[in-house]
Amino acid sequence: MEEQASGFILLDKPAGPTSHGMVSFLRRLTGIKRIGHAGTLDPFASGLLIMGIGRQATKRLGSFLKQDKEYEATLSLGSTTSTFDPEGEVTSRYGGPVIGADVVEKALKDFLGKQKQVPPMFSAKKVGGKKLYELARAGKEIEREPCDVEIYELEILNYAWPELKVRVKCSSGTYIRSLAHDIGAELGCGAHLKELRRTAIGGFSVKEAALPESLSTGNWQSRLIP
Repeated sequence: MEEQASGFILLDKPAGPTSHGMVSFLRRLTGIKRIGHAGTLDPFASGLLIMGIGRQATKRLGSFLKQDKEYEATLSLGSTTSTFDPEGEVTSRYGGPVIGADVVEKALKDFLGKQKQVPPMFSAKKVGGKKLYELARAGKEIEREPCDVEIYELEILNYAWPELKVRVKCSSGTYIRSLAHDIGAELGCGAHLKELRRTAIGGFSVKEAALPESLSTGNWQSRLIP
């Protein structure tokens, strides 16, 4: 039964469910056990997930992991959180004047190009066999080796203090919540990532993706990319 169908489905994950929740959803829908995804999205994030259905497709999911990504991110300026995103506790608040759009635009230019980025403690990256978020939840903070990342494009989509919405095109392995935190530090007001939507992975766009509620036992095979 399982190998009747194998291929990829582009899914537009809503904010709320986990990426693994999308795997469970497709297992129930298709009756196929061997299903995986390329590139986890945090529960609060939405957007493109490439889902591998069946043995042949899941074997090839690794080829998508190193591809460039594109996001739309909403930053909340003026407050930092323990996780750099909306799921953490607020750790600082800014009491200074509103920061002008020209200052923000100038600061963003500093983040273009190749750079070193320190992975956040609340991430699935492994250090010494332990996932960083497991250590963070146990109240431990450890030194993290900076990683090589590249920001190709970073543009303002909308700015009305304290919310800043940007479009980011970046290399694989870039943490957008670390970028948000670092932009806040550069501006001197602090910031955390409030919302995140992944709009592209390599040549695949979220515009081609299906919402989970649009899929049924009768139509899912029509969305399969061989």
